[in-house]
Order: sequence, then structure tokens, then C-alpha cells
Amino acid sequence: QVQLVESGGDLVQPGGSLRLSCVASGINFRVYAMGWYRQAPGKERELVAQSTSGGSTNYVDSVKGRFTISRDNAKNTVYLQMNSLEPEDTAVYYCNAAFFESTYWGQGTQVTVSS
Repeated sequence: QVQLVESGGDLVQPGGSLRLSCVASGINFRVYAMGWYRQAPGKERELVAQSTSGGSTNYVDSVKGRFTISRDNAKNTVYLQMNSLEPEDTAVYYCNAAFFESTYWGQGTQVTVSS
């Protein structure tokens, strides 16, 4: 049984930082591309950052320079370090694992940026 379990979401003030974690089980973690998506109320889910199995990373333009994705294959864990948070970053953040036609989602963790 595949599970992706996110944690780290919270209420934070603008300019603050959070680190999200996603622990995967039931998959060969190192071969999967791991991504963080987010969905704000009334908006479509969007890819925020992705880490490929080969170590490449990519980011949506709105978070470049502020967010960093990293992975620890020994711990089956992917992280999203979020700095200089803005109210526009408020959303439910989802972890995703993808390998060819196989894709899995976590349950999501809420990030709220507000003063």
C-alpha cells in the first residue's frame, strides 16, 4: 500500500518560513519524481516544485528564489523549504510521486500566510 504523508503546514506571518515534509512508503522512492503541488480556494492545482530521480529540480516562477525542494532517498522523504512567504502562497500543499504512468498523492497540508 502506497502512502504519502505530508506535515509541516501552519499559520505563518508574511515574510516567515516553513518547511514541509513528505514521507513516502510502499514505493521505490529513489526512482520516482517527487513534487509539491498547491491548490488555493477557487483555483486549479498547480505544480510548485519538482525533484526528479536524477536530481534535477524545477520551480514555478512565482516561488523561484524563495522555495527549495530537496529529497533524502535514505529516508524516503521530500522537503519543501519555503522562505519569504507571501499571502499568495496560502493553499493546501500536496505531495506527489510520479513514475511513468504511476502517480500517487498525499492528503495535503494547509499553509496559511496571514498577519
